[in-house]
Amino acid sequence: MTDSLPPSALAGEPHYSPLLRTGLILTGSGTAGAYHAGVLRALHEAGVKIDIVGAHGIGTIGALFAAVDGAPRLWDEKGFWRSPAVKTLYRWHPMLRVLAGALALSVAVVAVPIAVMALGLVVYPIDFVAKMLGLSGADDWVSAYLRMASAGFAPEALPTWLPRIVVLVLGAAALLALVVGWINRGARRQRGPFWWRMAPVPLSSRRAVAQCWHAMWDLLRGAAQLKQPTPVELSRRYLELAAENLGQPGFREIFVAVHDLDIHRDLVFALVAEPRRRELFRRPTVEAIEERRAEVFDLSGVAREYLPAVVAGALTLPVATEAAFVTFALDAYWRGETHRLTDRPGIVARVVDELKSIGAEQILVVSAAPENHRPHALTPSWLDARNRLGEYLQSSEAAAVRDATYLGAGPSVRVFTISPEHNPVGPFDFAGAFDDRSDRVFGLEELIARGYEDAYRQFIEPVVGASGELLNAP
Repeated sequence: MTDSLPPSALAGEPHYSPLLRTGLILTGSGTAGAYHAGVLRALHEAGVKIDIVGAHGIGTIGALFAAVDGAPRLWDEKGFWRSPAVKTLYRWHPMLRVLAGALALSVAVVAVPIAVMALGLVVYPIDFVAKMLGLSGADDWVSAYLRMASAGFAPEALPTWLPRIVVLVLGAAALLALVVGWINRGARRQRGPFWWRMAPVPLSSRRAVAQCWHAMWDLLRGAAQLKQPTPVELSRRYLELAAENLGQPGFREIFVAVHDLDIHRDLVFALVAEPRRRELFRRPTVEAIEERRAEVFDLSGVAREYLPAVVAGALTLPVATEAAFVTFALDAYWRGETHRLTDRPGIVARVVDELKSIGAEQILVVSAAPENHRPHALTPSWLDARNRLGEYLQSSEAAAVRDATYLGAGPSVRVFTISPEHNPVGPFDFAGAFDDRSDRVFGLEELIARGYEDAYRQFIEPVVGASGELLNAP
């Protein structure tokens, strides 16, 4: 493990100190959240002190729960990552499934004449064998088949109706796609030919967002049987709870980063304690302070209304899903504009910088993306679109984490990492994946256990444990 630690984590003694301000960063997409849950469980059981939780992507879910002492809801038996609903996250866009179904039905309709002709290849041999055996009562199957084929291929039968059915099916699917695209065009004007409205994004993040708020409501309502409020109202209750209890055991400051497609910048939304709130915007010049207001937002103020859009943007995959929309307040820097938010794999470096800017002295980065640093570790590339995208996201995340840990480390900041040496589960393998190395299926429950084991093996025992021995030494 020591070979994989950045220089700052190896320099100086002790490597880790519970007296220093500590930040935790959860990074990744899709199933990486299950790995985060295992790591959070290990840190919780070991009593590792965490002051700030930073996140992007699917790590936002873990950060939201960990910030209000609700992390056990991620890994327990009825928790977020053990729920059957997780298997439906990031499915193909519903409209794309409708279009694929219409195309399959059209192909099936066109294949009817071929099926009728293929039936003759079965009827002729059966009729011949029946006659050779002299079976009594055997009808002339060939004659019956010829009568059926003659009626089916009559001018007013299949040749007339099959093309009509194909046109109706494809036309209805195209019209439905156009109507749905127009209805869901969003809060912004769009450019380009109108027929591109019929082409939906490949995947949908709506179930991930809905499941996040559903699990959050289960945490906040406790045993009360109440109707779940809207995400806006739920986010207000969440931020009130987090703000009122900052500094209490189990409650932590929080940073969430998303990428703004319209201004080509990363935006940071933070909830920090009052003494450090000024540090969010403190800069040497008035121009720099104003520039800072364009990128950083305090969730304890007006920006609390943005949290639902921020969560949706964090759970949005670049290009593969529809971007989330956030409408800024009229008195904010962006003067009531509506911007598009999404995730970005390399944004973890920005989160590291933000945690350093408010006094984090040691930072723990958790990633489910393994880094292949030895030969003979290649695996076959994927053919399907979902796994191709997942492969790219996982590879980009591993590179981004490595850059962030090395560039973020310095004389005054120690950066540690927790990541698996091998993870066969891709970002979209919510039902598990087949592991070639162990010749079996590797599921999310095992990924949670892997995160738990890696946290102990890579950080708690060699770093925290060694630091404790050094602190207790005479």
